[in-house]
Amino acid sequence: MIKVEKTVYDKPEPSDGRRILVMTIWPRGISKSKVDVWMKDLGTPKELIRQWKAGKISWGKFAAKYEESLKGKEGVLQSLAEESRKGTITLLCTDRDPSRCHRSLLKDAIERASKG
Repeated sequence: MIKVEKTVYDKPEPSDGRRILVMTIWPRGISKSKVDVWMKDLGTPKELIRQWKAGKISWGKFAAKYEESLKGKEGVLQSLAEESRKGTITLLCTDRDPSRCHRSLLKDAIERASKG
């Protein structure tokens, strides 16, 4: 199972399984004890997040460019897919709205890797 509803600010719970921070830059004020592993290569590229936060690109364009950034990372995605079949993983970042966050896109990519 893959969870995306939590942020790195939320209290860790046993039901989270493995807590994976998927941000390019470590968030300020967060201790390393809040996450199990940091996969910064799965975070949003810096320029892309700047464009999104500044309102210069649409969600659709953001999603397409984020998907592009995952090219070449299929092995990591498949590894996460295998792990999610065995137990729960929780993808974390600072954004409170998972519907407009790269973690929901990453979850979809991991699930596609599971099928492929």
